[in-house]
Amino acid sequence: MTRQMTGARMVVQALKDQGVDTVFGYPGGAVLPIYDEIFQQNDIRHVLVRHEQGAVHSAEGYARSTGKVGVALVTSGPGATNAVTGLTDALLDSIPIVVLSGQVPTFMIGSDAFQEADTVGITRPCTKHNWLAKDTSTLSGTIHQAFHVARSGRPGPVLVDIPKDVQFASADYTAPQAVNTSNYQPQLKGDIESITELVEALEKAERPVFYTGGGVINSGAAASQLLRELVDATGIPITSTLMGLGAYPASGKNWLGMLGMHGLYEANMAMHDCDLMINIGARFDDRITGLIEAFSPGSKKAHIDIDPSSINKVIRVDIPIVGDVGHVLEDILKIWKARGRKTNKEALVKWQAQVDKWRETDCLSFKQEGKIIKPQYALQRLEALTKDHDRYITTEVGQHQMWAAQYLGFEDPNRWMTSGGLGTMGYGFPASIGVQMAHRDSLVINVAGEASWLMNMQELGTAMQFRLPVKQFILNNERLGMVRQWQELLHGERYSHSWSESLPDFVKLAEAFGAKGIQCSDPDDLDDAIIEMINHDGPVIFDCLVEKHENCFPMIPSGKPHNEMLLGEASTQGAIEAGGAVLV
Repeated sequence: MTRQMTGARMVVQALKDQGVDTVFGYPGGAVLPIYDEIFQQNDIRHVLVRHEQGAVHSAEGYARSTGKVGVALVTSGPGATNAVTGLTDALLDSIPIVVLSGQVPTFMIGSDAFQEADTVGITRPCTKHNWLAKDTSTLSGTIHQAFHVARSGRPGPVLVDIPKDVQFASADYTAPQAVNTSNYQPQLKGDIESITELVEALEKAERPVFYTGGGVINSGAAASQLLRELVDATGIPITSTLMGLGAYPASGKNWLGMLGMHGLYEANMAMHDCDLMINIGARFDDRITGLIEAFSPGSKKAHIDIDPSSINKVIRVDIPIVGDVGHVLEDILKIWKARGRKTNKEALVKWQAQVDKWRETDCLSFKQEGKIIKPQYALQRLEALTKDHDRYITTEVGQHQMWAAQYLGFEDPNRWMTSGGLGTMGYGFPASIGVQMAHRDSLVINVAGEASWLMNMQELGTAMQFRLPVKQFILNNERLGMVRQWQELLHGERYSHSWSESLPDFVKLAEAFGAKGIQCSDPDDLDDAIIEMINHDGPVIFDCLVEKHENCFPMIPSGKPHNEMLLGEASTQGAIEAGGAVLV
């Protein structure tokens, strides 16, 4: 049975049929027919953002925290170009989102019409796939295809560009089950022979390590549970990228912490000295590998990834396995158990003793002295006072992001939303709005720097309009902290434009929007101020004035291997005593 409807109504009906309950958007002339249809229904909530970049980042936060596909709706021309940063961010971090953009009528395309842009051309490099919907009769099928592509295989952003005349015209609506998706069916099951080879290597390894990434989380909750079972059963140490935090619990006995440029000492040393490295759902990002020639030298390397193009793209591996992380982990466990649950137990005891020795370095130690709040202390107290809440964390990008990854513990997947690949300043605030829309009764905190937060500060209007009690925890050092740190360490302390001299009063700014503002500069007052922030039932801007010139350590400088790290003053002596190579 067919149903005839306008293209605009098809869009709304397709979203309903895809299970969408929330859309983040900003209206404009080229999408007014769709907005008219949104007005006439109550099943889908539309969140009016203040900038299209905010719409896409909100959709990312919603997707990352729920495991569902996020949706953004923008108009033609500047509406679409404003969405490009969010699309690129989602592409690099493998976040499933669908962006619907308006376009000038088909007969005006190419005429330089008002608010016309080549949206398909512009977004081709920053989407997994995109479509220009020229015909109303194929529009609904195209939208269903878009959702399939966004969520299947390696997740990612897609875009459907919809001309205005296509929205007005009528045609038969196509239901999701009638759409042929056979032309895109990524491989889910891994090669059994390769998986068996990996299990054999795991059984014999003397210094193995699991290196996990966002692919574990993208595979779903079952993948994280399988990973935990495998790690705990084998006793093999596990580390993670920035995007993979929470797949294995931070309180787990085999947890090494995050690895990479600002990863923990024990994680980086284990990666450097291991004899078997098992990459599960990570892409060997340059923030992780450092000097490629010296990356995990002498180890046998396995790589599990659903994206065939990621295999051998950066690091040559010995055991490549293409498949969905969840399916592959399930087969690894089955084969390992069937073969007698064997590990090289004697060697693993020695390996764990070495890991424990590296842990004694206490690479995150710092000294909180005097009346100036150390940023590490601020996050340490935030962790202590919020860890027992139903908590979700987003971040902006910079030093505060790395400190948050180091000092906040994540016990579950989908609780940590951050911009990893693109490193997008301005991501965290709108992402926190998307998370809060999905989890209305949860505690959602955006850990920010004052410079990053200002990039999308206008979304405070969105938070207020929709009564979203998001907490903005700003570590305010009046500096572009990571830029300043690199200038200090690598550019002769020439601080070129890495500070701000005209910052707003964040308390007054919050009050101007009708939100609550809190400022804290004394470490003795910090706990009470954080508790006040938590207990407030609306949006809060927490202006935490911190040490202006604190550096984020550990740090692997560019061009150095994992076992050569810059450490903070409090950690350096312990590292030397533990036998590590430390740059001073």
